[in-house]
Amino acid sequence: MQALRIYAGPRARAHIEKNGLQPTDVGVVPGAAGGPKGLILGPLDRFIFGDWLAPTTHPVHLVGASIGAWRMATACLNDPVTAFRRLEHDYIHQHYELQPGQKRPTADFVSEQFGRSLKDFYGGRVREVLQHPRYRLHIVTSRGRHMLGREHRLATPLGYLGVFLANSLHRKAMGGWLERVVFSTPETALPFATGDYRTRQVHLNEANFNPALQASCSIPFVLRSVHNIPGAPPGAYWDGGITDYHLHLNYASNLIAGCAHGTPATGQNGINSSPGERPGAGLVLYPHFQKAVVPGWLDKGLKWRHKATHFLDNMVLLAPDPLWVKTLPNGKLPDRTDFTRYGADVQARVKAWSAATAASQQLADEYAQWLYRPDTLMLDSL
Repeated sequence: MQALRIYAGPRARAHIEKNGLQPTDVGVVPGAAGGPKGLILGPLDRFIFGDWLAPTTHPVHLVGASIGAWRMATACLNDPVTAFRRLEHDYIHQHYELQPGQKRPTADFVSEQFGRSLKDFYGGRVREVLQHPRYRLHIVTSRGRHMLGREHRLATPLGYLGVFLANSLHRKAMGGWLERVVFSTPETALPFATGDYRTRQVHLNEANFNPALQASCSIPFVLRSVHNIPGAPPGAYWDGGITDYHLHLNYASNLIAGCAHGTPATGQNGINSSPGERPGAGLVLYPHFQKAVVPGWLDKGLKWRHKATHFLDNMVLLAPDPLWVKTLPNGKLPDRTDFTRYGADVQARVKAWSAATAASQQLADEYAQWLYRPDTLMLDSL
């Protein structure tokens, strides 16, 4: 493999050495926050959901934050391959016209335009997502507490300063300012334990689907928070990547491991899995854009928090090889700095991002080839 690297936790590696990797082994697929970086995963998404997992009948939990939530919700649509192609096109071609004298669009304007895009994308199709016969969707958001309970031009920056300081001391301390709120397919247990961080679970429905998804993508100060989502605790909801940037969650807990051994799992608030919701080996298949699974957005600079923990013991992570990444336009993955790099030259940005996503077909091709004959010598450790 030249483009793709495959990393495995110890439990996942042991399973693959003995049994290979089958679609029925997968119980969870996460989707990370990361903005345009997620574009590189388009061909993998189309292969995994349009081909590899498509014939299976067992339930699979899809957990997403920010663009990862958009990707995972898209996987639940009928004809996911076409839907993923549209997501890729819409994201690449997004553009927010500046008013005279503006250096950047206002948060109000971006939120309004993005909200319209989501309504257009999922218009009349939310029921497809919520009633998918096999996929159980979990949209991760960050709900403000106390000073961050309502967005305010002075209180919000001060509140996020508190978030930064608290997180620097201890990740759990950030829970005094922000809590993880997960909007889930009704009557579905969370596929991870929640002892790591303050967490609530709310049922998804047609009234709160769009607000929850928009909230999960609402980067502070770039978009407005989403307030008072139907069926959820009152308050301001922001990007799920703040609390769970790369979804470094406790997938290896008894919650999902128990399911693998035939014991029904019980989620937050006593919500039980439906009969028969038992993934084969309880493996987590993670299409990601890098090896490190960073816990929260503010942990990006805290390198000691980038190491794998026992939470990821049953994970198989797919990521581009860093050397291959250097062959892409500008020698890197698409990211938010490209909005500044290309400025008003939208077509140049579109060309660069389109070239990167076209090249990433190699990731999907190499994964498909490896699945045909899973060679554990090609697995790296997480």
